[in-house]
Amino acid sequence: MKIFITGATGFLGKFLARTLQDRGDTVVGPSSRDCDLRDPASLERFQSERFDQIYHLAAWTQAGDFCLKHPGEQWLMNQKINTNILDWWHRKQPQAKMIAMGTSCSYDPSSTLKEEEYLAGTPIDSLFTYAMTKRMLLTGLIALQKQFGLEYLYLIPSTLYGADYHDDGRQMHFIFDVIRKIVRAKFYGEPVILWGDGYQKRELIHVADFISAMLQLAKTQKNTWINIGGGKGYSIRHFAEIICGLTGYPVDRIQYDLTKYVGAKSKVLNVQKLQEILPSFSARPLKQGLEEVVQWFQNKEPQCKAALHL
Repeated sequence: MKIFITGATGFLGKFLARTLQDRGDTVVGPSSRDCDLRDPASLERFQSERFDQIYHLAAWTQAGDFCLKHPGEQWLMNQKINTNILDWWHRKQPQAKMIAMGTSCSYDPSSTLKEEEYLAGTPIDSLFTYAMTKRMLLTGLIALQKQFGLEYLYLIPSTLYGADYHDDGRQMHFIFDVIRKIVRAKFYGEPVILWGDGYQKRELIHVADFISAMLQLAKTQKNTWINIGGGKGYSIRHFAEIICGLTGYPVDRIQYDLTKYVGAKSKVLNVQKLQEILPSFSARPLKQGLEEVVQWFQNKEPQCKAALHL
């Protein structure tokens, strides 16, 4: 197959591109420098190519309190990105199946986080703008399918994790931030200060497991939206305890800053629909996945690497 990927240089995108290429697909995945999706003209140079699938992963956002600080920009940029890719799909690539990424923040925090509730209620205030741009993306997919018969699949992930995450100054998703702080505390003596009281619940899905589920669903599912998660949530304190066990750092030295932003108190997707469609799918054990990421962080730090190989 010939496949177009937006966000191909991001965390999920680079793993997806590699997986597709390994199975023999032709992948076109321009970086944001080569193809500014805010500009509709940037996609026109691909109009002569015929794609079988379009994976739309690109979004203008970061983890942490980024959404609190940039709500207006997030609305403008993400609406431009999504409108341009959907318009190009409709006008130039109607034969392609669109596989687009949603976000768990679009759910009303009081809901059961089940797919039929995705467009209902109100997302958490601190993530409201970003969440609504993702709801609008789904609305656009539904509208284009209804009027023009286009085919889509919209996937809603829990937090993705795995080795080779970006470390370029952008804010990190919570699990990478916790691992980095504990690894650096172990080898450099820096304090570990985690945001909130540590009792907020989160769910993880390894990036390789997510891609495995995504590619299976892309073969059989269309014109629907599906949660993909690990199926179980844990407190930040529980994640920290596992990471401390893997690094040998004393868990009782961790400090918690209750003045910091924490987002939703609980974010655990209902994955019943996924389990019914893919009954054999299961995410890797949490400790196994976290050990991989801890080792990757340790090998990135010269002092850590030297100490590990003594």
